[in-house]
Amino acid sequence: MKQRSAALLAVALMSMTAVPACSGVSGGGGGGAAVAPSDPAKVSGDITVLTHKTDLAGDGTLARYAAEFNKTYPNVHVKFEPIVNYEGDVKIRLNSTDYGDVLMIPAAVPVADYPKFFAPLGTPADLDRKYRFIDGGAYNGQVYGIAVNGNATGLVYNKSVWKQAGVTDWPTTPEQFLADLRAIKAKTSATPLYTIYHEGWPMTAWQSYLGEASCDEAAGDKLATDPGPWAAGKELNGIDTLLYDVVHQQLTEKDPTTTAWEGSKSRLGTGKIGTLALASWAVPQMEAAARTAGADPADIGFMPFPVQQGGHFCSVISPDYREAVNVHSKHKEAARAWVDWFVDKSTYAQDQALLPTLRAGAMPAELKAYQDAGVQFIQLSQAKSAEVSKIDNQSEIGLNKPDYRQHIVDLARGAGSGSLDGYFAELNKKWAAAIKTVG
Repeated sequence: MKQRSAALLAVALMSMTAVPACSGVSGGGGGGAAVAPSDPAKVSGDITVLTHKTDLAGDGTLARYAAEFNKTYPNVHVKFEPIVNYEGDVKIRLNSTDYGDVLMIPAAVPVADYPKFFAPLGTPADLDRKYRFIDGGAYNGQVYGIAVNGNATGLVYNKSVWKQAGVTDWPTTPEQFLADLRAIKAKTSATPLYTIYHEGWPMTAWQSYLGEASCDEAAGDKLATDPGPWAAGKELNGIDTLLYDVVHQQLTEKDPTTTAWEGSKSRLGTGKIGTLALASWAVPQMEAAARTAGADPADIGFMPFPVQQGGHFCSVISPDYREAVNVHSKHKEAARAWVDWFVDKSTYAQDQALLPTLRAGAMPAELKAYQDAGVQFIQLSQAKSAEVSKIDNQSEIGLNKPDYRQHIVDLARGAGSGSLDGYFAELNKKWAAAIKTVG
């Protein structure tokens, strides 16, 4: 659960070249589209919503949303089915017709297979005017999934720690970022930046800064034809050099092999850690941990990656799971009512400090601060993502796996042999060879 948001993009990219384990079942439920109801009073039925949010199901949060939903749709009864191993379990269930009435589309399902499992929700032209991220949920002129919310890239930080170090403005360059972390080390007792190296998955967050540093929506696609992404002046070189420098200058935890995710939450909230390289999904978890520890959740802040283009920051936004209606559902109208209400009317995105899918949706305070500061949201093109994934697999680098950046941390702390420049040369050699092989 905790690493799902950080790793969802990696799963999606890998799935583009994977053979699905599910084949679909024809017939049942009458097929057809899930049409948005025009009269809430006439909509009825019992629906089951499969959810990966086991925490929100367990603490009653989802039940409270359902109670609000029932004020508009009193004749629809919503039952939540929380699933711990969501990806694995739901992918297996897709071999039958029993996968709820509403579900989050598993990342392993190829887009071309969407019509086998999910009911059409409308055309991209119609829905794109209202929602973000529609393109990724569409196939052959129909939309089959609407993102529940989005995430924005950046870094989570403790405002009080940074203020105590004398820093009140977001750093605009890597050099300034390093200077600010050095000030935190010198003037506070906090660890300036915590890598959470031992857990593995947090290291993949550094890949999410691709496109953010350059403000280039085609940053990912360009990897398909660039034989030297780690050459001097290139974006991956800059991102990984900053990671190396932070560790090499001893601005991170002393022993990264003992770091723990759960402990990092309260440590950031109570001011023992200054900064975490994690996306916006982590903000509410840090706030909750601060509150539990008796600290002020208002101390939790969110800043963009320390690079500007044209005098402004950028933040890459990406969709979380897409909500869909089971094509076999006997209550498609009720199921569609829930999908629309949850994305359009619920306060879920604001409550969880997430980017709303609804274009007109109110931004949570953390991301409104982004907007007020002129941070530009960009969405990376996926035109060549399948090709990039093949090249990545062929190169055995693992852009979205922890090992490659854990090695950079090891180099920086003296636990690995070789130099950073030597490693960059090795990465470029592998990537160039993979481009030739895949091409």
